[in-house]
Amino acid sequence: MTDKTQFYTQRLESLRSRRGHWDTQWEESAARVIPAHRDSFLSQGANNAFGMGGEKKTELQYDSTAAIACQRFASVIESLSTPQSGIWHRLTPADKTLKRNRRVRLFFDELNEVLFSYRYRPVANFVGQSQQVYLGLGAYGNGALFIDQPERTRGLRYRNIHIGEAYLVENHAGIVDTLYRAFYLTARQIVQEYGDAASDQVKAMAANAMQAETKFEILHCVHPREDYNPQRVDSLGKQFASIHMEVSSKTWLREGGFDVFPYGVTRYSQASGEEYGRGPAQWVLPAIKVLNDEKKTMLVQGHRTVDPILLYHDDGVLGGNFKVRAGKSIAGGVNADGKLLVQTLPVGNIAAGEELMEMERRVINDAFLITLFQILVDTPAMTATEVLERAREKGMLVAPTAGRLQAEFLGPMIERELQLLASQGLLPEMPPILRDSPEAMEYKIEYDSPMSRMQRAEKASGFMRALDVAANYAKNTQDISPLDWFNFDNAMPEILDIHEAPTSWTRSLEEVIATREQRAEQQQQQQMVEAAPAIAGMMKNNPGMAKPQE
Repeated sequence: MTDKTQFYTQRLESLRSRRGHWDTQWEESAARVIPAHRDSFLSQGANNAFGMGGEKKTELQYDSTAAIACQRFASVIESLSTPQSGIWHRLTPADKTLKRNRRVRLFFDELNEVLFSYRYRPVANFVGQSQQVYLGLGAYGNGALFIDQPERTRGLRYRNIHIGEAYLVENHAGIVDTLYRAFYLTARQIVQEYGDAASDQVKAMAANAMQAETKFEILHCVHPREDYNPQRVDSLGKQFASIHMEVSSKTWLREGGFDVFPYGVTRYSQASGEEYGRGPAQWVLPAIKVLNDEKKTMLVQGHRTVDPILLYHDDGVLGGNFKVRAGKSIAGGVNADGKLLVQTLPVGNIAAGEELMEMERRVINDAFLITLFQILVDTPAMTATEVLERAREKGMLVAPTAGRLQAEFLGPMIERELQLLASQGLLPEMPPILRDSPEAMEYKIEYDSPMSRMQRAEKASGFMRALDVAANYAKNTQDISPLDWFNFDNAMPEILDIHEAPTSWTRSLEEVIATREQRAEQQQQQQMVEAAPAIAGMMKNNPGMAKPQE
């Protein structure tokens, strides 16, 4: 194992060296956006190893705009991509022929229910951990979520991996397929987790009451296995190797594997040739730092305004111990003519400082998408067409974020979830027609989150714009023929879905047809009632009409 341990430790040091510039940026972001994360990058975990926790780390944070914006950004991303209140994706068969089969549709409906059920169980903690991922996405532009199985029960479990611990490696296609995680455990925790595989030093310290909480660096490596053999039933039969080792003693703790890459990795935006992403905080880091300095200056100026510096002439009347207290009388403060002999030192323009700070706040809120979702609040009186236009504009602006999040994070996460549930025998039984099909394991993910609806709002907005043109033409010319081009029966179900109208509040196609038939029958009856007096009058004036013909 010596050669292997040396390879992994050297690779870790190489990855740390390559990430140095990123760590510097992330430390600056952490100090002003998430102060609790300070010293978790440049120190390479030294604070985690030797810190006691609970340290005060807000010394560099004078303004909380960026911190609050990052929290709201995480809430926005969660509500748009993985809202707790709804089914935000559906699995469907890739084959359209299979999709028309009722038993196949029922199977996928049950599969979706099982997946969401286990994902949102308390033991899984998906909501709490995914929120931490989105928070890191805003502050650092990167997030990683580890998906595995709980130790004492069946199901799923999620854990956010702080980007300070995670070192990413892409394959030739730009997809992250290797992750080195360097973290710290106490001697007692190492013995609990790895048992006899722990080094003798760690075992001895775990048994010592004074040294049991001493921390050691643990390295977990996940990468594609070069010696993968699908015929094997041991770890060599897994596509991804999993290695645990204790770094300082180079002790091999555990070796295993995964059928599917166990991490969901997301990057907010990515420059060509870079493995790590850049988030909103990196985009506007200068504005965040400037705002902090402006706030610091404003605090000084505000203090001088509220408690000003006094200027007076030392003529022996007021004395050198001149002080101002509430309710105190100052003899000699004015001359016999009432002219003030004590003046305040002029201060800067507070209003100008507030305007400068507000400029930086707008930039920060724009970067964190806060102002984007303030539009409906600021302009509540809008027509349905205007609302659709706003949704379309939002969809265009969040499209890059939505596409990357779905393709790079949510898709691999769902694949890992399905693999874990299948290995535990928790998936519903597959119908024979699907099991015997060569496309049995092929499926596609249809996202149904608010973010995906915003992207689809383009169609509804175009429909409404075209309808306005046709309606105006018909109003001005009294020619309603342009309205014949619009198929409302096909458009309305999708428009209702885009607007998130609950299914139980709308009618099915069968109910719509029945309602139309009933309305047509009522109209026919009403026409007969309205026509009855005229028919009766005609019969009265022409008695022969009422006689049956012989």
